[in-house]
Amino acid sequence: MTENPPLAGYYLAAAAGIFGWSEIALHFAFLLPALAVILGTHRLARRFCNQPVLAALATLFTPVFLVSSLTVMCDVTMLALWVWAVVFWVEGTKQDKLWKLFVAGLLIGLAEMTKYYGACLFPLLSVYSLINRRRLGRWAAFMLVPLVVLCVYQYVTQAVYGGSLLYRAMDYASFTKGFFGFSKTDIGLTALAFTGGCLAMATMFAPLLWRPRTLAALAVGAVAIAAILHFDEAIWKKYGVLHGTARTSVEIQTVVWATGGLCVLALAVADVWRRRDADSWLPALWVLGTFIFAAFVNWVVNGRSFLPMAPAVGILIARGLEQKVFPERKAWKRGAALCLTLGAALALLVARADCLMAVAVRKSAQEVCARCKPADGTLWFQGHWGFQFYMEAGGAHPFDIKHSSLKPWDNLALPANNTILQPNLNRMISRGTLFVPGPHLLTTWSQSTGAGFYASVWGPLPFAFGRVPPEGASVYVLKR
Repeated sequence: MTENPPLAGYYLAAAAGIFGWSEIALHFAFLLPALAVILGTHRLARRFCNQPVLAALATLFTPVFLVSSLTVMCDVTMLALWVWAVVFWVEGTKQDKLWKLFVAGLLIGLAEMTKYYGACLFPLLSVYSLINRRRLGRWAAFMLVPLVVLCVYQYVTQAVYGGSLLYRAMDYASFTKGFFGFSKTDIGLTALAFTGGCLAMATMFAPLLWRPRTLAALAVGAVAIAAILHFDEAIWKKYGVLHGTARTSVEIQTVVWATGGLCVLALAVADVWRRRDADSWLPALWVLGTFIFAAFVNWVVNGRSFLPMAPAVGILIARGLEQKVFPERKAWKRGAALCLTLGAALALLVARADCLMAVAVRKSAQEVCARCKPADGTLWFQGHWGFQFYMEAGGAHPFDIKHSSLKPWDNLALPANNTILQPNLNRMISRGTLFVPGPHLLTTWSQSTGAGFYASVWGPLPFAFGRVPPEGASVYVLKR
């Protein structure tokens, strides 16, 4: 089940129809939108700063972009359409070329059909155009294109499914936020930590971007965040497995990345304060709007929700450096190269850790399927994501609590690091648990280290350093 529109699914099916359903083919297909994001960021940055290559590299080497680009989810595809919609809209507005405005409107519609957040381009680009032109113009007519696309989608889904899929996604988001029960303070701190960690390049460039006075203010913010984390026990009740040294480690990392999140938001505000024109308002509203949505509107704080702000942050870093006066050009180049290298190294390590986790999940599913022979009875499993994909590929069946029924000698596999597990083990006997080593000192998904890139209910950090337990799966058999 997915709460997103179908365009990415159609793209996935088309790619599989041409190249097959192999992992290599599917991942290659989703690398093409990632390439489009970087090319689009470079083209857009040429109009907003004098260092478009730096802006593109700062976008590429962020943890959230590299990790998301290695998945087969819809987020990077939506971002590719988003960036190129902004490119054509900005160029069409400045050059007064109607065909570019039409292409931009069409791309906005396609972004909406990839992920509902694409609809946020409508208010973003409308405000940008009003600030730029000071009045409504012919450009406003082309905003009807994405509106028509969204209305047609609403009508079709209402007719086919008997209800609006968009409203259903909104209801799901509202329900889950209430179900998890995080306070606004908890959500705000977690969102700051995710912003700083996912867009870590802004933290790496902070010594070059900010004056000592601003850095001191950020240090004061770090102390305030540390105090809240230390004294607010309600935050840690949601993460019961974190205690002792593990909690201390997570607190320290949360302070670091939440301060980095403040740095990202300050970049957007500072650029508007210095320039106060349409070209400063666009990336600022882009960043601030994405933060508000990811923190307080989306169903849960997760790394992929902060992905849309990556190109804007890359452009803001390049624009911020242009405002600084360096003693000599060589010093600027050396400093920028060092910050970029540190950020790239971190992003590559995080992406590697996420890949190692995926490989470990695949191995655990394959070993479970190899151990449970057909003669032993039907092999069922609970869990989702990669574990589900590889278990079904191995011949196992997903267990539905309401409709599936176990028979004597049937087996049930339960992954250790997964979600929506609701086993009833009253009449079952354990056949043992197998463990597969994954990432060791850095991970994107582990409750014991506080890493919850894909959902902050798993942990308050997008990635975490620490001792990472191996991936595992337990197998049970129904005796009677």
